[in-house]
Amino acid sequence: MGFLWTLIIGLVVGAIAKLLMPGKDPGGFIITMLIGVAGALLAGFLGRALGWYDNPAEGPGIIASIIGAMLLLLIYRLVTGRRGTAVP
Repeated sequence: MGFLWTLIIGLVVGAIAKLLMPGKDPGGFIITMLIGVAGALLAGFLGRALGWYDNPAEGPGIIASIIGAMLLLLIYRLVTGRRGTAVP
């Protein structure tokens, strides 16, 4: 059941990140969900590395997860935005 909640929260976080980022968004709801989950993992990893979270079981908050997802969405757009463009 925890895995299902992770996916649902990831979808919400990814959707909020896509709403806050200007521009065309690549991918559908599965990419949105994966970006949200990965953003939360990134935020938790960086928070523990910087000493913000003392307890290893303590996860990042929703705002940190959204910021992590926005960072990953930016990287995703940079990578996928270059596909299919011809260089003259």
